[in-house]
Amino acid sequence: MHSNSFSESYAAAGVDITAGYKAVELMKKHVARTRNEGCLDDVGGFGGCFGLNIAGMEEPVLVSGTDGVGTKLKLAILTDKHDTIGIDCVAMCVNDVICVGAKPLFFLDYIACGKNVPERIAELVAGVAEGCVQSGCALIGGETAEHPGMMPEDEYDLAGFTVGVVDKKKIIDNTKMKAGDVIIALPSTGIHSNGFSLCRKVFDIDNNNPDLYVPREELGGKTVAEALLVPTKIYVKPVLALLEKVSVKGISHITGGGFYENIPRSIPDGLCANVDRSAVKVLPIFEVIAKDGNIPERDMFNTYNMGVGMSIIVAPEDVDTALEVLKANGEDAYVIGNISEGEEKIIIA
Repeated sequence: MHSNSFSESYAAAGVDITAGYKAVELMKKHVARTRNEGCLDDVGGFGGCFGLNIAGMEEPVLVSGTDGVGTKLKLAILTDKHDTIGIDCVAMCVNDVICVGAKPLFFLDYIACGKNVPERIAELVAGVAEGCVQSGCALIGGETAEHPGMMPEDEYDLAGFTVGVVDKKKIIDNTKMKAGDVIIALPSTGIHSNGFSLCRKVFDIDNNNPDLYVPREELGGKTVAEALLVPTKIYVKPVLALLEKVSVKGISHITGGGFYENIPRSIPDGLCANVDRSAVKVLPIFEVIAKDGNIPERDMFNTYNMGVGMSIIVAPEDVDTALEVLKANGEDAYVIGNISEGEEKIIIA
């Protein structure tokens, strides 16, 4: 395949076309894992095709989300661990569209690199594919671009986007939220993909601080590097299961900006989220960041998820059912607060 495609002149300029072809061949087995009933063709064409099944929907609405992984990539590159960072990329997109109530259908990724090392690209795509499997969406295409001179040979950037679908009448838009509603927390797996610029400063990551690789008792014997690289949790399947059983009034994906920015995004004007600080199950990695960096608690809650990757708001009479459904779908969900009237949007106390 592609045996006639080789340019000595382009290779001399720093771009190896054949490396791109090899990367595609290596990634095909990973992409195959994500195939579902909507897939219409194999990777390698000029456009990813997907058959949209809207049976049972009155007004199907497409919901899209796009994101990258941010400077978490720096740590992946330093540790030469590239097989989970793709999960983060998918998670940052699919966890956003599920907040609207949309089921993710497909995903496309974009990788820019200083030098195309096919085996490394395949590792990245393996992580993307795993994220797609976890969220039930198909990886229907992508792009790998070699950018010599734009970035060092061993560096890369990873981004992607997803498209989901929801019936218009089932869009979660917070219009039914009222005082007395309850806030449920879905635990995170760690720092996820946000606040890494602060982590880089706290742990001197850019200088490859050797302390990154020393096991720490507070982290259960993990190193800081291992704890920081734990991939973002994907909440799609448990939330879709919940939406089948309970009327959900608001969902927030806790990303950059932490509690103070993200929880208010799902709350209408005139209402306030009251978060019980003592109820929040803060993970050890956040305690280590706060201690090592001497970071005030408000800044921590304004930067990180603090152990809560997603918040869901339901009526008080639906709390027990919601917790049962979430726990039946692998989520150790718990209550962290309630909604009241007020103009502050969020109070953590």
